[in-house]
Amino acid sequence: MKPLTLDYSNMLAHVTEKDLEAAIAGQRTRLEGLLDPPAAQSEMLGWVNVDGCTGAALVSRITETAREIRENAEVFLLIGVGGSNQGARAVIKALQPDGIPEILYAGNNLSPRYLERILAQIRGRSVYANVIAKNFATLEPGICFRIIRQFMEAAYGKEAAAARIIATGSPDGSSLERLASAKGYRFLPFPPDVGGRFSVLSAVGLLPIAVSGVPIQELLQGARDMARLLKTQPLTENIAVRYGVARNLLLAKRFRLEILAYFEPLLKYFAKWWVQLFGESEGKDGTGIFPAACSFSEDLHALGQYIQDGRKMIFETFINLEEPGARLPIPADHGTADGFDYLDGKDFTDLNKIAFEATVRAHVAGGVPALILNVPALTPYYLGQLFYFFEYACYISATILGVNPFDQPGVEAYKTHMFSQLKRKNNP
Repeated sequence: MKPLTLDYSNMLAHVTEKDLEAAIAGQRTRLEGLLDPPAAQSEMLGWVNVDGCTGAALVSRITETAREIRENAEVFLLIGVGGSNQGARAVIKALQPDGIPEILYAGNNLSPRYLERILAQIRGRSVYANVIAKNFATLEPGICFRIIRQFMEAAYGKEAAAARIIATGSPDGSSLERLASAKGYRFLPFPPDVGGRFSVLSAVGLLPIAVSGVPIQELLQGARDMARLLKTQPLTENIAVRYGVARNLLLAKRFRLEILAYFEPLLKYFAKWWVQLFGESEGKDGTGIFPAACSFSEDLHALGQYIQDGRKMIFETFINLEEPGARLPIPADHGTADGFDYLDGKDFTDLNKIAFEATVRAHVAGGVPALILNVPALTPYYLGQLFYFFEYACYISATILGVNPFDQPGVEAYKTHMFSQLKRKNNP
């Protein structure tokens, strides 16, 4: 299987190959340590070892649970916020083969209208739910689960409802684990040494993905192969190292905003996962690159003007799907003068590819550095590669930047203010 590749040729007017090689050489020892971290530094690096998060027994258990849900559920509720659902949602929205069961997302906001709509959608249908929370004190999933739990108990009875609920939380006596034990829910581990935004390849992401019908073994194999590639590539050719170093060199030249750009709308939720990964990992201590995402060509008619001619603080990372996975030829329409006869016989694949190439050319000519991440196809295998690549590149980039990639003090700050206003009582 072909690996992902990165094309840097469209940023060389700002950061040259010589700059990149010099920066890597100047940090060689440090970068080699990041690619082979000692145990003493591995407190939040459980995701580095793909099989360490998901051994064969756990994958088998996840697969069997997912099979039961697919056979019995009309609706599967994924209750979580941020890293607890973004990765799974990215895969499901991109790849769910048949839309069965319908997968709905709850616990990611506090809107009463949104939750009322969820309740209306599940009423009278066969429902299973997966509540995911590493820290079950997080308000959005916690209070939403109370509503859903009560709804399901009223619909099925307490014992039958418990058989339909799976809890994924910290396996160290956390409040969610205690609740699962008291109520009789099945329990899956949220690895203690993996943060939410790095958790998609653990039970956190794998159960919902398996419920959608996407083969999780292919996803995991893609991640394993990317891990192997990053371990064996020479430092100067290592794509995670080069991407992390290039981002910091561009930041030093005052390119402070990165846009992840894609021409396949199915990648919308992958882009949201990417935004959280980099935003929450790097946005600290008054520094970091602001991450944003654009779905082209739609957003070319909204933000394209600013990217092209606005303040020169933006660089772009394009996801280029080499095989789009579909063909749709444009038929001739003789006798109708719509002005598009010059496209007769072409395919929408050709149009999208040309739009991608033209956008890169125009933005680069306008002074916007561009990196192109070439992805052979949109499949579970290559999404596994993408997840692992970006997680490792983020770890490298944040460490070079000088911030801890695994904490989120700004998020905790808003929670402190919110809980203070709600007059939450401290646990004894």
